[in-house]
Amino acid sequence: MTNHQPSGDNTEQVQTAEAHGGHGHGSGAIIAALGANLGIAALKFIAYALTRSSSMLAEGIHSVADSGNQVLLLVGGKAAQKDADAEHPFGYGRNRYFYAFVVSIIIFALGGLFALYEGIEKWQHPHGIDSWAWVPVAVLVGSILLEGNSFRVAVKESKPLKGNQSWWRFLRTSKNPELPVLLLEDAGALLGLILALIGVGMTLITGDGRWDAAGTMAIGVLLVAIAGFLAVEIKSLLIGEAASTEDLAKIRAALQNGDAGRIIHLKTVHLGPEEILVAAKIRISDSATGLAVAREIDEAEVRIRAAVPAARVIYLEPDVFDPERDEAKEFER
Repeated sequence: MTNHQPSGDNTEQVQTAEAHGGHGHGSGAIIAALGANLGIAALKFIAYALTRSSSMLAEGIHSVADSGNQVLLLVGGKAAQKDADAEHPFGYGRNRYFYAFVVSIIIFALGGLFALYEGIEKWQHPHGIDSWAWVPVAVLVGSILLEGNSFRVAVKESKPLKGNQSWWRFLRTSKNPELPVLLLEDAGALLGLILALIGVGMTLITGDGRWDAAGTMAIGVLLVAIAGFLAVEIKSLLIGEAASTEDLAKIRAALQNGDAGRIIHLKTVHLGPEEILVAAKIRISDSATGLAVAREIDEAEVRIRAAVPAARVIYLEPDVFDPERDEAKEFER
């Protein structure tokens, strides 16, 4: 079995991949979201201190959790850049998946569960907002504007990766964990702010603190749902997902090179968002010499990297097709 790392004629292709993917994991959107959340959290806690609104407390904790999450995403991106070593020969790219998974747990525990607890507590012991009634409304409106700008940045940075996919499909199939996390965080934050505004507004209008409690519980349910979705999707990436259907088709075409029966079996797995391992057994002519086989493999690798620059690690094993042994191997991803 032969393996080649990117080198020689492939350098330009790999550099192109890094320019379009390796450093494009949404750091601009992360920093924009971090700045917005830190400012918003401070305003929400001031509003809570003045009004004792449970919605404001839940939203303040939500913003603190989001700020911590953005720091974790930046840490994960930095950790993923470590060079491969003897202990981790395929590198550290999956650090980005790990830290994104931790983010989903924080959203669930620190954001969702706390909001549910606070909402239930307020429902059992409701009280209106008797002083500084305008403060939470002003803070929530200002927060919606700031969070809306953060969401706009996340959408803008996601569009090149999204391409022609629907947003739902992008969230389900993206191998990049940061941008889907930010999109859902920001969308959840905007919806949460609107729910808090409704709860606080109705409490001010009616004097019934249960509206504030209901808004808080709705925020909790929203955050738990977002956290659950992220945990399921990122767990799949952590375990190891195959290349996308589009990339797999390009890899197959590059390997076949006009010979539809050349691939005996093929498997791929993402070592990181922009790094794919390709392992394949391919049919070689019985009469081919060792030098001819080596050249065929080298040429196949060049074609694969030209078609899918993220294919950084490639193992190709030459063999003769044996129907009894190889036709059962149908799982070719």
